[in-house]
Amino acid sequence: MEKVNRKTTKLCSFYVSDWHLVTMILPYLNEEINKENKIVTLLEKNIKEKVETLVKKLNLKNSKQILNINWNIIKTKKYLELKNILNNESKGEKNITIMVNGTKKFIDNIGKNIERWTEQNKSVSNIKIINCYEITEFNYNITEILDEHDKILNTSGEREKQDVFEGYEKGKKII
Repeated sequence: MEKVNRKTTKLCSFYVSDWHLVTMILPYLNEEINKENKIVTLLEKNIKEKVETLVKKLNLKNSKQILNINWNIIKTKKYLELKNILNNESKGEKNITIMVNGTKKFIDNIGKNIERWTEQNKSVSNIKIINCYEITEFNYNITEILDEHDKILNTSGEREKQDVFEGYEKGKKII
């Protein structure tokens, strides 16, 4: 079996409304575009109008590229269709940032399919996955989510889990 030299980083993000999500994610994605990362979104809910409204109000260097990102719902959770989306979006790219937004069940399903795709895809060398969880639908253990991710993304950018959740230790329940 061919070994692939790849770095995969998983971030989690928690938000209280679609506006909060868009306000937090746009400056971050703008920076990812500056780093020449290809942005792919896999969304359970359409946030296109909010993105368009906020982009008009912000002075982002990459406004045009941000508006060209697909901010609409993906209508499938099936692997073969997601594989096609990821293959088409990542064609020729070495660095890719994948934003996943939806319920925990949706994020978990998409995550399994992304993992399967990365095992088969040899061309992408750096993958960053951002899983965005709406806190109002939050009825699961936050420690489990933190344990599955490398860092947290919030309004101030990428942060270590311990910097955001003081006293966090892997597997130790947060009250």
